[in-house]
Amino acid sequence: MAYVDGFVLAVPKDKLAAYKEMAELGRTVWMEHGAVSYVEAQADDVPYGELTSFPRAVQAKEDEVVFFSFITYRGRAQRDEINAKVMADERMKGSMDNAPFDGKRMIFGGFEVVVQA
Repeated sequence: MAYVDGFVLAVPKDKLAAYKEMAELGRTVWMEHGAVSYVEAQADDVPYGELTSFPRAVQAKEDEVVFFSFITYRGRAQRDEINAKVMADERMKGSMDNAPFDGKRMIFGGFEVVVQA
């Protein structure tokens, strides 16, 4: 069964270019190591909800943009193998140390696909 790693995070508007550069490196590395797909999506129609919302979930500030990102794999075992390779890849060394966003407010997790078209 397919598997998905999902991420929601807030990027300061003045760091969008640096984030996109980081995302392009991530895309290259994950795809080279066997991911099925890699998507970085910038919020376009994402209101700040009264109780819950993507911006609320990551405590987005006025000068930040929310990103919803996901990587797909053929299954959980493949995801674990690919992520081990990605983390060992020299191109990824220190990438989170210099991330252009606050990693403490990032939401992430792995999901087993139950319905897919």
